[in-house]
Amino acid sequence: MTDRTAIAKQTIALSGVAQCARIVDQISRTGSYPLEFLEASIHSLFSFDAPDVDSVFGNLQGVKLGLQSLAAGLSAGGDTATSHQMRYLFSILHLERKFAARTDLQTVVQRRLQHASYKATHFASHVNETCHSVAAIYSDTLSTLSFRIKILGSAQHLQNTTNAEIIRALLLAGVRSAFLWRQLGGRRWKLAFNRAEVRSTAIQLSRELGIR
Repeated sequence: MTDRTAIAKQTIALSGVAQCARIVDQISRTGSYPLEFLEASIHSLFSFDAPDVDSVFGNLQGVKLGLQSLAAGLSAGGDTATSHQMRYLFSILHLERKFAARTDLQTVVQRRLQHASYKATHFASHVNETCHSVAAIYSDTLSTLSFRIKILGSAQHLQNTTNAEIIRALLLAGVRSAFLWRQLGGRRWKLAFNRAEVRSTAIQLSRELGIR
């Protein structure tokens, strides 16, 4: 079990949200995705009894892209892609709050994720097959809420069935990380005040992975 400060744990969980937002943006604009980090994000949905926050993503390496994205997103300025990614991040945090108020949907999602986890372990040969199952869970539950996340990008890529399924699966994974962030004490109002500290922590955690 990794011994980390409260702010470090919150930053790792929030990086899980940032990673999902980053990959959603990349798929919507280019139709491509980093397989290593897609797998880590999707399989975080099946980390039902992880001993620590690192383990939710396999290890800290599994959320490296999210740490980089979060640090970039919390810095001053930023390009259009970074702006879109942060919009997705805050939209996912808002969606998690809507979802948290629906215990009926939470029960359905938990039950169906248990089933999807079994299928992923025993039958899925590629993460896209797992995304197909997870996307259906998202469509039947979170997409029925009043708040919907609008995805911007190329119509060609967004209309591709596989891409659309991966995006829905990532949104559910992002909500899972947002829930974990809140469990660990994360709050949007705290983030507004602690923006610099969270960014510094994300950079420090990145350096553990040899990133400069």
